[in-house]
Amino acid sequence: MAGKVSWGISIPQVFFDGPIDMPLIEKWSKRAEALGFESLWTQEAITGAVPILEPVTLLSYLAAITENVRLGTSVIVAPLRNPIQLAKSLGSLDHLSGGRLIAGLGLGGNANDIPPFGISAEKRVRRFTEIIDVMKALWTQPEAHFQGEFWQLDGLKMEPKPLQKPHIPIWLGARHTNALRRAVRHGDGWMGAGSSDTESFVTAVDQTKMYLEEAGRDPGSFTISKRVYVAVDNDEDRAEGRLKEWFGKRYGNVDMASQVSVWGSSAKVTEELARVTGAGAQMVLLNPAFDDMEHLDALAEEVIPHI
Repeated sequence: MAGKVSWGISIPQVFFDGPIDMPLIEKWSKRAEALGFESLWTQEAITGAVPILEPVTLLSYLAAITENVRLGTSVIVAPLRNPIQLAKSLGSLDHLSGGRLIAGLGLGGNANDIPPFGISAEKRVRRFTEIIDVMKALWTQPEAHFQGEFWQLDGLKMEPKPLQKPHIPIWLGARHTNALRRAVRHGDGWMGAGSSDTESFVTAVDQTKMYLEEAGRDPGSFTISKRVYVAVDNDEDRAEGRLKEWFGKRYGNVDMASQVSVWGSSAKVTEELARVTGAGAQMVLLNPAFDDMEHLDALAEEVIPHI
């Protein structure tokens, strides 16, 4: 899979009709790496009725059964986490994977998800940015110093530091204009949400490039990426129907499937994904909603080589 665009793919993580299929996850992950996908990605849903594994734990397992493919979270809902514990978990995972981790972090879409964790939903943006700053301090400073509203570090030590220097890459998932600014200010990359369509992504890319220029940041040090829900099937009606069924179960929103997904023949999917890369995506995270093994081969052999 040569070229300037990096291709990632979402790990089978949601199992509506039965127990978590660990043999499938193992077989799928090894096959994805063998086919040349550059990165494998998790989602996060700590609470809820949908069966889904915790992302850091799952990636620790994948770190042991893969060799070179990068491993990413898209995204950890950071305001639900304690930054000291999260810094330790992610730093440990970076060692377990041999320095292959990308830490995707997000604010979370629903503030009402926060109170059950014993945390106030107020000032969650401030909490979010402090979490990033605290982790960077712990990852880079021999004795971490930080004075914020929520956390104060006065020479706190944490070892070992992550393998990756100066620290684990942090990509922020974002849609809102203010969130794009935060990504440029605090992150090493930005990932367009899977819940946004291509046109919205095009607009956001232009904004992000403008913010990078305003901040005096080297665009080469910042990765622009996009999650895309995808279904390769010559029967377009069947593909759309299966996407709607999946979105209804996963997000409770059947209509979202048609609004944000790419589906149809390999030629049509290729054309649609080329619009995403043409808009400026340097990494595309493909998210099949079903037929995980079949999609690995179809995407690697029939779609990606033609973009």
